[in-house]
Amino acid sequence: MTESSGQRMEIQDGAELCFPQLLNTSCRKPTSHRLQDVLLHIVMSSISVLTIVLNLLVIISVSYFRQLHTPTNILLLSLAVSDFLVGIVLLPGDIYVQTQCWFLGDVMCSLINYVIYIVLSASVGNIVLVSADRYVAICHPLHYPTRVNVTKARLYVFLCWFCSVFYVSIVFKDVLNQPGITNSCDGQCKIVFSKIVFVTDLVLSFIAPVVAIILLYVRVFVVAVSQAHAMRSHTAAVTHQHSVTLSTRKSELKAARTLGVIVIVFLICLCPYYCASLAGASTYSVNLTSIMFYLNSCLNPLIYALFYPWFRKAVKHIVTLQILQPGSCEVSMLK
Repeated sequence: MTESSGQRMEIQDGAELCFPQLLNTSCRKPTSHRLQDVLLHIVMSSISVLTIVLNLLVIISVSYFRQLHTPTNILLLSLAVSDFLVGIVLLPGDIYVQTQCWFLGDVMCSLINYVIYIVLSASVGNIVLVSADRYVAICHPLHYPTRVNVTKARLYVFLCWFCSVFYVSIVFKDVLNQPGITNSCDGQCKIVFSKIVFVTDLVLSFIAPVVAIILLYVRVFVVAVSQAHAMRSHTAAVTHQHSVTLSTRKSELKAARTLGVIVIVFLICLCPYYCASLAGASTYSVNLTSIMFYLNSCLNPLIYALFYPWFRKAVKHIVTLQILQPGSCEVSMLK
């Protein structure tokens, strides 16, 4: 090879580096010229926008309208906040890392991943709270008003987020103390944990919560089916008070079915991602499962719109700007 051709090769290599001046330590620029990658980023960007908009509607609805300040809706509000953060932090961050070199520094890399793990942990915790709420409402209806109210629901939500921050802070202790310790080159933002930490995190943040969710909803399903059969066996000749009781139970069962759909969608969307990551699947497979993973945060508000009339009514008030009218927060959403 001649000297001139060697120089041209060096320039070409330098053009592919994130930091051409750091020939020995710089990462290469990500390549995303294939149609597959372009389509993937378009899909992920669309999911990001929909996730932000739809969950923002849930947050405004539950926060603004007083009649929607119920224990179950407080839990749904917390879930919507975590889903909103997935759309505004996780998805754009993932797209950026896949298409660009990381120019924001090691400290920002560690902080963003720290926030991401908190959001993911809180999201799983919120699903557990939703499952526990339906378990108490269906399986112990007489104790539900004392065990679960708006004040306690807010406390449970606070504890969920606090525990998520505390747990992730322990997991990220070394990464926060030494930013960039797991990066193999300059221009990379990648967090790698030891095998022990990875397995421990997998058990505590996914396997254990999923087992708890499944056990709770199996019990809820069994009790709900038996109660549904019992209500259908009642004759029409019941007292007014009994009619009110039956109406309340039907409302609780409907809420259980709706939140059961949320839990099932959660498991369908997240299980493939964790299984692929655990099995060390190819990048293409992980990208496909990543779409399902992120799609879960976008689907929850659509489930509310499909099953909850109050959400459709609240969205109508928000979109038509009726919430700007005086006293609109007192409008009845449950009729």
